[in-house]
Amino acid sequence: MTSAAPHGEAAACQAALEAAIAGGTLPALESVSAALLDEALRALVKQHAAAALPLLERLADGAADKEQRRAARRALYRLAQSGVRPPRAGAVTPVRPVVTREAEHAVRAWLSGIDGSGSRAAWILFEGGLGGGLRLCSLILNDEAGIMDAAGGPIARKRLEAELRGLRASQKLPWVEVDGRRACALVAAALALHERLGTVPPPEFARWRRLFAAGPLLGEVQQLPGEAQPKASRADTREKLPVASTPAEADPTLLDRSTSLLDLPELMGWFVDPARVQHEALALLQTRESRLVVSEQIKAAREASIIDGVIEAQLSPPARQRWANRLREMADIFALTGRDEPAALARATAEALADLERPATALPFARALAGRGLEMATEVALGRARLDDVSRAPARRARS
Repeated sequence: MTSAAPHGEAAACQAALEAAIAGGTLPALESVSAALLDEALRALVKQHAAAALPLLERLADGAADKEQRRAARRALYRLAQSGVRPPRAGAVTPVRPVVTREAEHAVRAWLSGIDGSGSRAAWILFEGGLGGGLRLCSLILNDEAGIMDAAGGPIARKRLEAELRGLRASQKLPWVEVDGRRACALVAAALALHERLGTVPPPEFARWRRLFAAGPLLGEVQQLPGEAQPKASRADTREKLPVASTPAEADPTLLDRSTSLLDLPELMGWFVDPARVQHEALALLQTRESRLVVSEQIKAAREASIIDGVIEAQLSPPARQRWANRLREMADIFALTGRDEPAALARATAEALADLERPATALPFARALAGRGLEMATEVALGRARLDDVSRAPARRARS
């Protein structure tokens, strides 16, 4: 009987406290000891947490028994230690502003020229997201392998302008500002290439990928690089790359001068990969160094035959299309930087390369690509150059 009574009192006390939370009145606790109330309040706080706060305050201020008021204040203290505190007198509960997260979108972008491996750099500036601000995504894109490198992060406007000035002053390849949708379309094309090849971009690209996965970023630019589209206006004072160039007729007089493109600083690195023509390079060296007494005409015919073989092996229809796309892109860059003659040469040569009805062996530009690649391969064979230094295979480049 002695143990049942306290248990019954505790249950009654707990029930009274529960009813007081719901009803908002002080419970009848005159016969409850301070120790029993303390235990009941511990259980109440553990079960109801912040919901018990109004009742505890009423007990701390209005309980008839002094010890009961102390028990209520101890419960308030324990509740405060858990992070739940009553508001200060006269305090106004702050209204938290509703923060909306604007979708990040590309606001500016820059592209470099294309090197001999088919790689180019792209800087894409995004604005929006949580807290707004700017983020710069720096990529290396390759037309045979996709995304080769990725870097970047938050950037201030002043730093961005300083970086752009330094970039234009230090880089060998030209840089032009382009529409953000254009740059995003190039990234989308690179991701599609990864999908076809069964490869994945580098891990550093993972944090940027969601920005290129959504359709709105690509906007109206749906074609792959190099596909014909209406030429954009050049009235903008900034350098804006057209979505793509209008196809140009392959003027025979321009094709005859197309080899001069490879003398331009931007295209000095354009040639077929020496690693793929090492056997032909050895045959070329043997022809040149042969001790047999043959006429120069026969030697020239033999060299021409070797070049024909390289063109047929290395400039397959897909390879011709890649080189044509590279030329179209460079034609746009030449035009935007005020170099109309190289732009015209590049466009005409691109159309000729893309026309599979034309034998590649009859195109001066194709012969020059093959000839320069052979020369580089002979330099490697003679030990005057390292294959790694002249390779045109796609590789991760140093970040700009």
